Amino acid sequence: MHASQGRSAGLGLALASAFAFGGSGVAAKPLIEAGLDPLHVVWLRVAGAALVMLPVAWRHRALVRDRPVLLLGFGLLAVAGVQACYFAAISRIPVGVALLVEYLAPALVLGWVRFVQRRPVTRAAALGVVLAVGGLACVVEVWAGLGFDVVGLLLALGAACCQVGYFVLSDQGGGEASPDGAEPPHPVGVIAYGLLIGALVLTVIARPWGMDRSVLAGDTLMDGARVPAWLLLVWIVLLATVIAYVTGVISVRLLSPAVAGVVACLEAVIATVLAWVLLGEHLAAPQLIGGALVLAGALIAQSATPRPPSGPVASGSGPEEAAGGRAAAQDAVR
Repeated sequence: MHASQGRSAGLGLALASAFAFGGSGVAAKPLIEAGLDPLHVVWLRVAGAALVMLPVAWRHRALVRDRPVLLLGFGLLAVAGVQACYFAAISRIPVGVALLVEYLAPALVLGWVRFVQRRPVTRAAALGVVLAVGGLACVVEVWAGLGFDVVGLLLALGAACCQVGYFVLSDQGGGEASPDGAEPPHPVGVIAYGLLIGALVLTVIARPWGMDRSVLAGDTLMDGARVPAWLLLVWIVLLATVIAYVTGVISVRLLSPAVAGVVACLEAVIATVLAWVLLGEHLAAPQLIGGALVLAGALIAQSATPRPPSGPVASGSGPEEAAGGRAAAQDAVR
């Protein structure tokens, strides 16, 4: 495949991944409003996707021995933590707002770098943080005393923090070779085991045996239109999880990580538009402007080149590079 063809294919897959991930909240919210607990919806999504990815997990079973910490971190943070917090958030606040709050993650990563690791960041990265925080203030209408449910906003922020945890975890060896010289872990294998571990953790937390299964046999409402619940479940499992993760990972292989990360930011726009069209969740003009600022800040924070450290630092790339270059992590949190 020529370079231009590979780039075109990568852009197409990255866009497909953004669309697939962007539709997860839109498909999940009617199920939650029909009576399913948010944690039960998360469990159905993760457990269903884990079942589909089981053959992939078996093929990469050596990862359990070689990278147990990475797999546990992925399962606990990028799967269980992000999904549980995000779905709980959309049960209380609009889908677009929850996802925009989650996009504070790049800014939070840079905060970790600057204040915890005490490493300098570029002015462009700092500008991205300012834009993201200012945009968030518009989205949540701080001048009105927070126009949305505070608990919902905190849950969305929890999803962002879990995403930061995965960025930092990735920096601790996710892309490095094993001590014995083995190849870096295959990202699709990591996704498969992350889903399996996340499903196990969520089984203990969500207790799916208490789920109201009758909801899945009936219909749900999407802005007044009746949609079978099972169809939304298939959408969440296959389209918004399995296909979204796989296309996202392949797109990173075909594109530069920075380009794939920029395209991934379209997910928030797609989610907001889908929620507007399919769920009737209209956002006011200041909130739309704020959303644009959040996305602009996220883009700058992800793509800003970090300054070389002025003093001795630990080996390995810094988390600011994880925020800017590891688009695979960005694709793994929705």
